[in-house]
Amino acid sequence: MRNEAPNTPYSPATGLSRRGVVASATLAAAGLLGLGTPRATAAPVPSATAPSAGRARPPGGLSAFTAVAASEADAVTVPAGFTADVLAPWGQAVRASGPRWRADGSNTAAEQAMQVGSHHHGVQFFPLAEGAAGSRRGLLVIGHETTDPDLLGGGADKAIAAQGLTVLEVRESGGTWKAVDSAYNRRITGDSPVRFSGPVAVGGRSRGVLACSGQGITPWGTYLTAEENFNAFFGTDDPGWRRREADVRYGLSASGFGSPWHRTDPRFDLASAKARPGDFGWVVELDPHDPSSVPVKRTALGRFTHGSATVTESAGRAVVYSTDAEDGEYLYKYASAGSWRGLLAAGRSPLDHGTLYVARIAPDGAGEWLPLRHGEGPLTRAAGWRDQADVLVRTRLAADALGATPLGRPERVAVGPDGDVYLALANSAGGCSSCTGGAARAEAGAADPYGRVIRWRESDAEHHEGAHGFRWETFLAAGDRRLTSDGAFASPKGLWFGTDGTLWISTGVSGNALNGPSRTHRSAGNNALLAADTATGTVRRFLTAPRGAEVTGVTAAPDGQTLFVNIQHPGERTARWGAPDAAHPGAVSTWPDRRADSRPRSATVAVRRRP
Repeated sequence: MRNEAPNTPYSPATGLSRRGVVASATLAAAGLLGLGTPRATAAPVPSATAPSAGRARPPGGLSAFTAVAASEADAVTVPAGFTADVLAPWGQAVRASGPRWRADGSNTAAEQAMQVGSHHHGVQFFPLAEGAAGSRRGLLVIGHETTDPDLLGGGADKAIAAQGLTVLEVRESGGTWKAVDSAYNRRITGDSPVRFSGPVAVGGRSRGVLACSGQGITPWGTYLTAEENFNAFFGTDDPGWRRREADVRYGLSASGFGSPWHRTDPRFDLASAKARPGDFGWVVELDPHDPSSVPVKRTALGRFTHGSATVTESAGRAVVYSTDAEDGEYLYKYASAGSWRGLLAAGRSPLDHGTLYVARIAPDGAGEWLPLRHGEGPLTRAAGWRDQADVLVRTRLAADALGATPLGRPERVAVGPDGDVYLALANSAGGCSSCTGGAARAEAGAADPYGRVIRWRESDAEHHEGAHGFRWETFLAAGDRRLTSDGAFASPKGLWFGTDGTLWISTGVSGNALNGPSRTHRSAGNNALLAADTATGTVRRFLTAPRGAEVTGVTAAPDGQTLFVNIQHPGERTARWGAPDAAHPGAVSTWPDRRADSRPRSATVAVRRRP
């Protein structure tokens, strides 16, 4: 049962006022270190250096633009002088010899496994050369979160093949980016072999990476992806199946939600002896430089619906911030047990040896990180916790027991050049919209229908025993009347810092609220990508998405002159524009193909100034 320790909810009406101008500083870039494989290429991570006081941003940089107006157009719009080229749409063949996209949706599951996946979310660019050449050639890793049954053109087997990851080599020539045929190119799907590492041992042959959302890049040059809404795909037709406490807490039910796959694959049948719900809900590590590498699920980072996997470095340790991306869930931080360089030199993964923390946040701006360690506090054998593996498999219940603070749909985390950490809270209906059945859950705080971005600064002694604290405040509140029409937004979900210190905010208003009826949603228009100045709070709209789409992952080439932006699920059903179906897949959107007989496609676009 849930421990009675108090879970004080975060209330959007409380907290500190925005602090004054944040002093700029320099974030040292960590080097991309090879993992001991001949394919791994050492190259620098782009630095995230903010402009110091009085210093202008680089001339011609991406942050120098005239804001675009809110839009309801079925198009990607960018400022004058910029271009947005479709680079990696759903269904594009990963290799030159692969199957072509069929506009009628008739590609098979086997063909989909050799094509770019659907519902693009996280994205990261890995340069394949040093210096200027590294900004013209690299690997793009794209996460695929889910599928749309109305548009997929297939059943569960195809949906499983459309999720996971895509790795593509991309090159720029003459101002245009293109995917090229390469030995690096590959797909990771819901059927791909995986292995587990860390405190949790998983028996049998495991396969599948699913529901990929947020991402991170480690200092040693690997990609992290966050498995988010894996619980959507499980169900059962067995009337004798009964939910246990952990099933309720993790949203697992006989009917599932979305389109459960239990009739096709016994891994997803909750009543089957072959059911594998514990295989999903992890942070997954992949070496994109090694086409033969197997994805590794890093269990020390906990099991929940991860919305973020943001990596930074503090006092030589690897730090990973993550979120449980449902309304009323929690914010987490993982810190390696020692220097990540020292751990790697000893043949140990920094992601296997460390401590996972969950946040408790007070209305007065105080925050603390509570360690999820077996044997401490309520997490004892006497209280029903067998060992550290049990704590990590049931992370949500362990965080409940510690009295963590429920938040309003915590999504992506970004670390600024000055070390401040930013968190997107997408929105909250108030109460606990994520609860199912009779689960006893704390109220998730006051309603916050449009969302906000909060930020905090870690204590200087954050990694010393007994000193895991931080101070937080609201940075931006969506729907704030002080925002101009150029910066109106709602439901912030994605956060990413550019090389010049600009905070890029991507939005994900759901289809039932997109374009209205509320004034805030009408003024925000289609979902968008916005640029925020963290010193002044000024927000300007840079890009707007097609109808029905969210803007999700954002990354850049090392020189900061090209943004790679993911456009997710254009043409999804909306209250404003209606719904697609098999006969009318383009009822809401025909982006990007612009053909009446085609269907809308998620895609990565490359945005840069016109040559």
